[in-house]
Amino acid sequence: MEEQNSITNDFLSTGVPGLDSVLTGGLTSDRLYLVEGEPGSGKTTLALQFLLEGVRHGESTLYITLAETSVELRSVAQSHGWRMDGIHIEEIIPDEKALDPDQQYTVFHPSEIELSSTTQRILAAVDRYRPRRVVLDSLSELQLLAESPLRYRRQVLALKQYLSSRNCTTILLDDRTALSTDLQVRSVAHAVLTLEMVDQAYGAERRRLRVVKYRGVAYRGGAHDYKIIQGGLYVFPRLVAAHTRENSERNQRSSGLAALDALVGGGLEDGTSTLISGPSGTGKSSLAAQFVHAATQRGEKCAMFLFEEARGNLLNRCANLGLALEPVLEQDLLSIQQIDPAELSPGEFSSAVVQAVEEGARLVVIDSLNGYLNAVPDERFLITHLHELLTFLGQRGVVSIIVGVQQGMVGGAMKNSIDASYLADNVIMLRYFETQGEVRQAISVFKKRGSAHERTLRRFELSSGGVRVGPVLKDFQGVLTGVPSYHGAPIAERAAG
Repeated sequence: MEEQNSITNDFLSTGVPGLDSVLTGGLTSDRLYLVEGEPGSGKTTLALQFLLEGVRHGESTLYITLAETSVELRSVAQSHGWRMDGIHIEEIIPDEKALDPDQQYTVFHPSEIELSSTTQRILAAVDRYRPRRVVLDSLSELQLLAESPLRYRRQVLALKQYLSSRNCTTILLDDRTALSTDLQVRSVAHAVLTLEMVDQAYGAERRRLRVVKYRGVAYRGGAHDYKIIQGGLYVFPRLVAAHTRENSERNQRSSGLAALDALVGGGLEDGTSTLISGPSGTGKSSLAAQFVHAATQRGEKCAMFLFEEARGNLLNRCANLGLALEPVLEQDLLSIQQIDPAELSPGEFSSAVVQAVEEGARLVVIDSLNGYLNAVPDERFLITHLHELLTFLGQRGVVSIIVGVQQGMVGGAMKNSIDASYLADNVIMLRYFETQGEVRQAISVFKKRGSAHERTLRRFELSSGGVRVGPVLKDFQGVLTGVPSYHGAPIAERAAG
């Protein structure tokens, strides 16, 4: 038999999408692991996925339950559409005879009898089924039976040695319901995974997974969002842009409008991020859609993520501007995902963007920054999330466009709810201004890292003819204040001309 401290590079898949990536390969075989979390965090679901993965590989698997019945386990599996064929279930739980006063111990403490009996039944089940993968649910029962921390630790150590000598890869589940918060098992386990649930003031709770330790493995640290849906746990590994560095050529991508290309210095370069900022209604989303339409006409795949506007409203509005996006949707050149900030975690959103890029998207639009802010539970980390996401897109050579809504309508006191302009490579500003009893729009480029750009302010219009970038507003002074002064030829002379 293999000794417990033997060296092995054999990894077993957990069967949980995304978790093997966090663990950089899976679980080292023939070792003991601890999965801890409060009731309802998904420990049983994760354990069943681990065993079902073993069944798919033709391995013998064993679920030892000290609390739930086999009927309850099968009910959990059925809720996810799983069959328990191939998983051996060993119930080691008190039956109804324990309620009979004649069956209760008077001379010996229950722990002295029941702990020994429980341990013997665990060992007998392992010898009977000779499993490759084992789940023991839960440690709280053993801790309560052991009473003292010393006895509990020695019991777990003995189980670890025994199971490893039988070439078992074992997951211990701990629901943290024991009387004491003893952490000694963490030092015994080869790796420790913690499942957390974070309550939100509004919307669904957020779930996060952390790898507390993993001996000899450079796992991906930090908190990783996960969700439980029909089909099990889905883990969304935290995006680390440093892991995705690639060298790519920086070509310019045209907007499809000559005047707009001239304004931005020829187009948007590959791997750059652009912030389109301005008050509500100035045409920011329409301008982003213009870049998307031009890219799809060149046969490039694009992805749009909408936080505020409904998918149908966007398509109808673009059609009224002459930007037909429905045909390219049918050709799979464009994907549009409508995001609910109250239900989607930051990790899940990042994962959706990464998947779109891996499927070939060359331009990504996030509309808007304000909706993305609502998706991040702690806005202190919004800039960090956004920085990692934009860095990832840049290193993949993807053009990214972020729409940012400014507070206020007219004047120089307008501001963003959060300043992300320093993260973006390019900043395009849309503003309202008043002239001759009419409210008009102006467009300008405030920042461009990839190339030189025009410093002018131009007229910006949206009509049935589409998006139009007009002439330079050279006869006006103070457009950015919202109420400019006219310094051109007298109105009568211009009318006569």
